[in-house]
Amino acid sequence: MNGIFVGIVLAAFAAAAIRQLSGDYAVGATPMEALSRAMVDSAAASVTLAIGLVGVMALFLGVMKIAEKGGLLVVIARTVQPLMVKLFPDVPRGHPAMGAMVLNISANVLGLGNAATPFGIRAMQELDRLNPVKGTASDSMAMFLVINTASVTLLPTGVIALRAASGSADPAGIVSTTLFATIVSTAVAIVAALLLRRVWPLPAISPTAGSVGAVEAETEAGTNGQLAVAEVAGYPAWIGWATLDGGVAIIPLTIFYGQAIGPWIMPGIMAGMLLFGWRRGVAVYDAFIEGAKEGFEIAVRIIPYLVAILVAIAMLRESGVMAAVIDPLGLLTAPVGVPAEALTMGFLRSLSGSGAYAYLASVLQDPAIGPDSYTGYLLSTIQGSTETTFYVLAVYFGAVQVKNVRHALAAGLIADVASVAAAVAICWILFGHL
Repeated sequence: MNGIFVGIVLAAFAAAAIRQLSGDYAVGATPMEALSRAMVDSAAASVTLAIGLVGVMALFLGVMKIAEKGGLLVVIARTVQPLMVKLFPDVPRGHPAMGAMVLNISANVLGLGNAATPFGIRAMQELDRLNPVKGTASDSMAMFLVINTASVTLLPTGVIALRAASGSADPAGIVSTTLFATIVSTAVAIVAALLLRRVWPLPAISPTAGSVGAVEAETEAGTNGQLAVAEVAGYPAWIGWATLDGGVAIIPLTIFYGQAIGPWIMPGIMAGMLLFGWRRGVAVYDAFIEGAKEGFEIAVRIIPYLVAILVAIAMLRESGVMAAVIDPLGLLTAPVGVPAEALTMGFLRSLSGSGAYAYLASVLQDPAIGPDSYTGYLLSTIQGSTETTFYVLAVYFGAVQVKNVRHALAAGLIADVASVAAAVAICWILFGHL
């Protein structure tokens, strides 16, 4: 992200400087004056946006904290574990790696990214203990990473909060589109990992000795989660397969009834989670307050990221660089439902989660686009249904000092492309008339 940030700012400065020195601008504000004004305005707007996010983020994280304390994470983990056994035949039943993986994926399903990361690192450590070739990604490690980057998502809470803060009349309207896109991308990720591992076979001899203790300190805070790893026991396999069939059956419902279902989602989540927590003996009010505090802290923490990327994007747009690069490509892709903004979003999403989130914020705040346009729905779905592949690869493989990633990166990027394509397809069907 350092290189991207510096590159954007320098490119914008250079373009504005060339226009100013050559006199290639209309009467009025000079390119440098316009660039300065854009920087100040975007910095102020980013703080205003973050303040608007505080309440909505607190609401959603408060509700999700009730679900977490009620054990919904473990319920999902027990449901998917029988399916995981089929995908990871090299991992023995009852091994800690399996428990960590199912908890990680379950946290991603619920949009609990902060909870997912410690479980993911723990899973990689345990998988590395089973890895015969240290320093090189095993088949199981690569499969886990691509499933993680393309994970099925039921509740893209962060995007819903951003849409609500941007004034959307239907902030949860992307739940159905995100579910569709992530089911498609997860299926593609699994197939790609199975096929590509034949192209990049596992070496017979380890070139380096890996280390499994590189990030022990980083996972110390997740002690309770590690205890849960050993306690997870799967439901009967038929429950897992029935759940999977139910998830697939939802796809046609999202296509034909997505707009009718959308208004029910947010009130339904609130009522359903409160009822679930109450039935599980959770002090729902106290849990909600605890989660809401975390939501407030997160909203405040993202202000520097919003300022940095929104200022850089405003400079790029004001200087004319963005129009010169993206607009010609957008003319070619727009007829198939891919506007220029979606190209930028897809590129940023694989590189930087905070950068993509901030770019989405700038697009949703644009009066010419807004959150409830086709472009607004599409970019929101892309944000909610794709992962920062390069970041996840660096963190998870870096935790166990894996340098030879084999087919993991290629499969992850293929899944990203599939997710964007699926997002375009479902949004075009549901919102293409907007």
